[in-house]
Amino acid sequence: MSDAERLAIAQAIWEQETVDMLTVGIDIGSSTTHLLFARVILRREQHELSSRFVVVERRIVWRSPIMLTPFLPDGTIDAHALRHFFHDSYHDAGFAPGDVDSGAVILTGEAIKRTNARLIDEIFAAESGKFVCATAGHKLECILAAHGSGATALSAKRGGVSLHVDIGGGTTKLALLRNGEITSVAAFAVGGRLLAQDAAGEWTRIDDSARLVAQSLGIAAEPAQMADPAQRQRIAARLADLLFDQITGAPLDDLGRALQLTEPLDRSLTPDFITFSGGVSEYVYGYEANDYGDIARPLADALTKRLANLTVPVVDAGQRIRATVIGASQFTVQVSGKTLHLTTPDALPKRNIPVVHLGQPLPEELDPVVLAAAFRQRADVQDCDLSAPLALAFDWSGIPEYPRLRAMAEAILLVAGQSRQHLLAVVIEGDVGQSIGRIIERELGFAGNLVCLDGVQLKDLDFIDIGQLMDPPGVVPVVIKSLLFS
Repeated sequence: MSDAERLAIAQAIWEQETVDMLTVGIDIGSSTTHLLFARVILRREQHELSSRFVVVERRIVWRSPIMLTPFLPDGTIDAHALRHFFHDSYHDAGFAPGDVDSGAVILTGEAIKRTNARLIDEIFAAESGKFVCATAGHKLECILAAHGSGATALSAKRGGVSLHVDIGGGTTKLALLRNGEITSVAAFAVGGRLLAQDAAGEWTRIDDSARLVAQSLGIAAEPAQMADPAQRQRIAARLADLLFDQITGAPLDDLGRALQLTEPLDRSLTPDFITFSGGVSEYVYGYEANDYGDIARPLADALTKRLANLTVPVVDAGQRIRATVIGASQFTVQVSGKTLHLTTPDALPKRNIPVVHLGQPLPEELDPVVLAAAFRQRADVQDCDLSAPLALAFDWSGIPEYPRLRAMAEAILLVAGQSRQHLLAVVIEGDVGQSIGRIIERELGFAGNLVCLDGVQLKDLDFIDIGQLMDPPGVVPVVIKSLLFS
């Protein structure tokens, strides 16, 4: 056999066993906007004749400059300016939209409060049907920041308990971790861009949180007052106090409680070390020294002085301002059909359905109320709207006896409702999809579009595309899109 023939055979095997994808991650936050291109290599698993592809390599190929998120005088996001920024970024990176195989558009922090935030979200997603498009609520952003910063990986490597603190432009996100697992999250309205200058250099951006802080200090929340560096320093110092109280778990005063965006962090575990991310962390770690027309630097300076009194070490997890989302890709393609249940073929296809995974093994005795509460808790942490298109996922274990199947079906309807406007997908690692689907539809009288898929592996932060029924052979293709973190 010639060398050319060997090369051709090797190339053919590579093409069948490997997927090479270009992905883009786009983060539109309260303070900054940026994007990142990455090359993702997926390879077919080599055991048990698996058809499943897994990520084996992820390499960042281009990072955009970091742009201050543009806001118009009426407080809405400047979609025109964003379009220009993304167009220029694609051009400078040497890519066209058609080159991108998959990606994610994420709006976070104060940006999601703007009246046209959802429109911005949809505009960029509409440019490519391959995009996952999500508006990250406060709890989901805590999770994204902990993963994207490298804090969860560091926690898994070092063990013990750690606290991750992501200080953005308008909000701060906390995540308590133990051995790489997030045990509790919380968010509050303190950030480095609560006060900011406009294009003319006037201090016209005064967010609600900054107004509350100014009021507590007896300062008029007006541009003329904010132009005084001494007044801004007082506000930054007060914000640093509020931050330090949250980090250390000290009792909150009235102002601290007023700025809470979620329930407080669970303080039952004591951190062995602390990590930071977000724009303010660039100053905390000493990577940035310039001002950008806001209070990020004085806030970081004041916080750093307070952190010097801590006995708990501060560790750099690796990613800071780019932590929230650093990439997304189509993770794998799987096929469900061994025991598929589908109410009507017209319900499919559907794209970008968020996944809520039960995240725990099934006990021998299944209690529908307990299972439903576990699903709701996972959905709550992800800021997932249970009335929207939804995929409830779990791993089936144990004997598929009728009482257990019925209990799981009842739990699913306690979460999703007896009738709903949008598709309900039940995705199972196991071969009981048809049985549970029939119980939900025929015995429990579910009114709505339902698809039960089995033999599919999912996890939290996944999104799925469910294709049309292929008959024959009576299967449904499922594309799983996972946010990928370093």
